[in-house]
Amino acid sequence: MAQTIPVAVSGPFPRSLDYLPPGADTPPVVGARVRVPLGRRQMVGMVTGPPRDPGLAGHRLRQISQVLDVQPLLDSELLGLISWSARYYHHPIGDCIATALPARLRQGYPAEPASETRWQLTPAGDEADIEALRRRAPRQATLLDALRSTDDLPAGQLAGLGGDARGALQRLVERGYATAVERADYGLITGRGTEGAPTLNPEQAQAASALQPGAGHQVTLVDGVTGSGKTEVYLDVIARATAMGLQSLVIVPEIGLTPQLVSRFQARLSAKIAVLHSGLADGERLNAWLAAGSGAADVIIGTRSAVFAPLRRPGLIIVDEEHDASLKQQEGFRYSARDLAVMRAHRLECPIAMGTATPSLESLANARAGRYAHYRLTERAGNARPPQLRLLDMRGQPTTEGLSAPLLGTVRQHLDNGGQVLLFLNRRGFSPTLICHECGWLAECDRCDARYTYHRGRSRLHCHHCDRETPVPSVCPSCNSVDLRPLGLGTERIEGALQTALPDTPMVRIDRDSTRQRGRFEQHMAAAQRGEARLLLGTQMLAKGHHLPAVTLVAIIDADQGLFGADFRSPERLAQLVIQVAGRAGRAERAGEVVIQTHQPEHPLLQTLIHGGYPAFAEAALTEREAAGLPPTRAMALIRAEAPGQTPPLNFLKAAAATLPTDSSVEVLGPYPSPMERRAGRYRAQLMLQANQRGTLQALLTDWLPGVSALPMARRVRWSVDVDPAEML
Repeated sequence: MAQTIPVAVSGPFPRSLDYLPPGADTPPVVGARVRVPLGRRQMVGMVTGPPRDPGLAGHRLRQISQVLDVQPLLDSELLGLISWSARYYHHPIGDCIATALPARLRQGYPAEPASETRWQLTPAGDEADIEALRRRAPRQATLLDALRSTDDLPAGQLAGLGGDARGALQRLVERGYATAVERADYGLITGRGTEGAPTLNPEQAQAASALQPGAGHQVTLVDGVTGSGKTEVYLDVIARATAMGLQSLVIVPEIGLTPQLVSRFQARLSAKIAVLHSGLADGERLNAWLAAGSGAADVIIGTRSAVFAPLRRPGLIIVDEEHDASLKQQEGFRYSARDLAVMRAHRLECPIAMGTATPSLESLANARAGRYAHYRLTERAGNARPPQLRLLDMRGQPTTEGLSAPLLGTVRQHLDNGGQVLLFLNRRGFSPTLICHECGWLAECDRCDARYTYHRGRSRLHCHHCDRETPVPSVCPSCNSVDLRPLGLGTERIEGALQTALPDTPMVRIDRDSTRQRGRFEQHMAAAQRGEARLLLGTQMLAKGHHLPAVTLVAIIDADQGLFGADFRSPERLAQLVIQVAGRAGRAERAGEVVIQTHQPEHPLLQTLIHGGYPAFAEAALTEREAAGLPPTRAMALIRAEAPGQTPPLNFLKAAAATLPTDSSVEVLGPYPSPMERRAGRYRAQLMLQANQRGTLQALLTDWLPGVSALPMARRVRWSVDVDPAEML
């Protein structure tokens, strides 16, 4: 019987499927895309291995319809990483490969970048009598001059040459003086390299010297207070990698951090820069991905999925804000870009730097165990000093829409002294809910165990969990009262209060609602950085990595909302958020102040942050996690299930738990309803597995999950595996 080709296609298939070779065509190479029949559809899949003996009878096998790539689209290193991640996260290999590819490649488009026409001088053009040509055809002579001064002339420069430059060029081509060539246009950003590098301070220099491109694998945690110049460390190492002809991959948690980083890299580096994130058009993303794989890009800056960017000449990987939960995919293929970046650096035998002002407890545990080198940057760059943090006790204080009188007084004082003020509230909209003052009715989402957020500007109720919207009712649905009142605080409500209290102060609000339009975030941040907006109000979009040198006061309007979360990671997330947003203050010559409004001033977490900073909090939190037997001390996986009915998810997980070996060293908790049991009209439950050793947990999952898939109840629910979960909700 003929051998078959293993092909990974998207769908609930744990392994590649067997297909017969494509007739008379040359068998496809490993890492190439093929088009294959699946049911009644034609699917684009990826060849994952060499020909093998068929696992099915020959009459049941189908043939590859078309080979899409002559050369491998994914090399052995990248395909190996994706295969490893599919096994580690126990997710179908076809979906993992689809995550790694730009949309156009998943759809079967050719793996070719955009192209542009450029014109070059021919030997005849080099010898032509330009003065004679100038008398007869001055525009052609001007273009010939331009061609003689450059290697090639792109179409983008023709507009500056005046008149019908394209027609004149065509006549030069007809004369044999010029020739048109098609060149790949990857849409790369060209680094100017005009801004000089500052002298690194001793701490920065020590961290930078630990990162040696081309010298083998090393994980380095760059643990620097906000404003300590972590980016300068990155730039120093990237410049060295570029000079050696090696590529650098830089991963950031969110799109909002990309423009600022690109601008800074462009000014400092003489390099070709590619950008990869979900905000790009499909064609732009394909071009950047191909630029990375071809080696045309020296530096690749991207968000989570950029960890799968192909690298022709890999030399360095950087994960910025490594603590950020956005680096973990929360739906479908639930991978951690941070953890995969570490694994990829290991496979590539290249160094990786992970930078943050608030290291994750996982990274600190690895540093404590000696698996990561740990470098601390304790001083702010230049003459900047760390901000002073203080708690503002809200108990008994008169407030205006959540703003206490002492806080407003402090805001006015900083504004009068020429400072810029940033107010932080991690809740968008006008208020978290709407309540009837007569009967107590609450505006609750009928598809989630959550309340609607009231958006007064749009006069809508919006569920931020399932994205459902509905108009604001004119009367209470329960008692017909017209006395409906907003309950709680959102950025939209704070904005109105600030406009009333400080009507003559220019202000900008930065949250997901105010930055929906393309380019609006960049416009708002530019106004903030130029100092045109004196008051800045926003959510965590403002808290991460932005350099706002004029900010002298940061006010955290409500620190209490994160103190009593259902997730065991809630204290860590709150501590990181407080320190990150506090770090926006006092980043230049003027001292910074941070005011934290709270009704819980004696809370241990806040007291620890005020008096010991993040290192003291992290040390205490690691001790608590160890005592409680929670990650990073132990390995964890969640089996999640959901269905339109309440009982099927729990019944499925009970049946799955019943098939677990009773003598296993893996601890089983549950099943139990998820903390938010109903979301988007579906009921959710979960089963928690924990083990002291990661290998023990992985071995159990590998042996156990195939049987779980075969359970009759598995067809009645939607279920998934979440290894190393970042959130428990």
